[in-house]
Amino acid sequence: MTTNNNGPFRAELQNKIDVLKARRRPVQLGSITFDSPLLLAPMSSIGTAPFRLLMEDLGAGGTVSELISCHGINYKNIRTTDMLKIDPLEKNIGLQLFGEDPESMASAAKVAQEFGPKFIDINMGCPVKKVVGTGAGSSLLKDTSKLSHLFSTMKKAISVPLTIKIRLGWDHDSINANEVIHIAREEGVEFVAVHGRTRAQQYTGKANWEMLEHLGKHSPLPVIGNGDLHTVNFTREKMKTSNCQALMLGRGPLRNPFMFLEPYIEEGDNIFFTPEDHLEVMQRLVDYSHNYAHSDHTLLISIRKHLIWMAAGYDNVSYFRDVIFKTPDLSETMKISEEFFSTLKDKRKRIQDHDSFMTSGHG
Repeated sequence: MTTNNNGPFRAELQNKIDVLKARRRPVQLGSITFDSPLLLAPMSSIGTAPFRLLMEDLGAGGTVSELISCHGINYKNIRTTDMLKIDPLEKNIGLQLFGEDPESMASAAKVAQEFGPKFIDINMGCPVKKVVGTGAGSSLLKDTSKLSHLFSTMKKAISVPLTIKIRLGWDHDSINANEVIHIAREEGVEFVAVHGRTRAQQYTGKANWEMLEHLGKHSPLPVIGNGDLHTVNFTREKMKTSNCQALMLGRGPLRNPFMFLEPYIEEGDNIFFTPEDHLEVMQRLVDYSHNYAHSDHTLLISIRKHLIWMAAGYDNVSYFRDVIFKTPDLSETMKISEEFFSTLKDKRKRIQDHDSFMTSGHG
C-alpha cells in the first residue's frame, strides 16, 4: 500500500477523518484562529515539519515546532536553520525559540519570522539540564524581573504574534505562573501555554490541573492547558469542562495519531481506527519525511521510533520492536511493518489511562 504525498488517504480512512474534522470548532487565541482547540505541543526532535504536517492532516488545530536554539540561528548553523523550515502545506504553525539573552533571542526571532510562521513562541518550560544550565528554558522562571525586557525586546523585533510556553514555576516553593502571565500581558504577548508541573518535577507525578483551571479562569491572557493529556478519555473530559481556552497534546499523539480526532467521536458512532489506518498514517509520515531527512540513516532512526510508538497497545508489539531494531534498511523496515499491522486485522489498541509513557520528557 502506498500513499499520495499531498492527496487524501484511502477513501475509508479519509471519510472517518472528514466526519470528525467537521465536528471541530475554531478557537481564537489572541489574533490567531486555530482550526480546533486541540494543538500539538512542541517536542524536541519530534515536532519536525513532516510530523507537524501529518498531525494537521489528522485534525490538530495548530502546531508548534521543536525548540530551536537562538544561538544556532544567529551562528547560521545549517542544522539549526533547517529546523526553521515550514512545509508550504502547514497552516497554523508557530516556531519555538530558546535562549537566555534578550538581544540574541530578538535577532533569532527576526530570522525565524522570515520562514513564515503564524507566531513566535518562547520556550520557558524545558526542564532539561543542558538547556536550563545555560539560563534558558524553565530557568527563565527563576527571576521574573528580567522578563519584561525579554518580552519587549522580542516583541519589537517581529511583526507576528509573540507567545510563551511556561511551567507553573521553578519548584513547589516558587509557583509564579500567574505573575509571569501578567508580565507577559503588559508586554503584548498574545497567549500562554502552561504545563501543569514545576521544573523540579520534570515529567514525574501528575500535572496540577487544579492550578491550570484556576489560571484558565483568571488569566488576562488566553491559556492553553498542557500536561497528561495522553488519552482520549481525559482529553475529551477536559474539552467539555476546562477553563482553559485550548489544550496542548504532546506524548499522546505519538502512540495514538488520531488523538486530535477521537475526542469528537459521539455515542452511537461506528467510528474506530484500525491497524490498517495506523499503517497508512505511518506510510504518509515516511513520504513526508523523505523531503526533510539529512540522510537515510537519520530517516530510519526517526521512522523506527514512530513505528514503535504507533504499534503500542497492539498484540506482539515486543516482538515487532525487536525485529525492527535489527533491520538496517528502511524499505525492509516498512515491509516488516506492513506484515505486522496486516496480521492484526481489525483489532483495537489497548492503552490504559494509567500507562506511563516517556516520563523522561516530551509534553
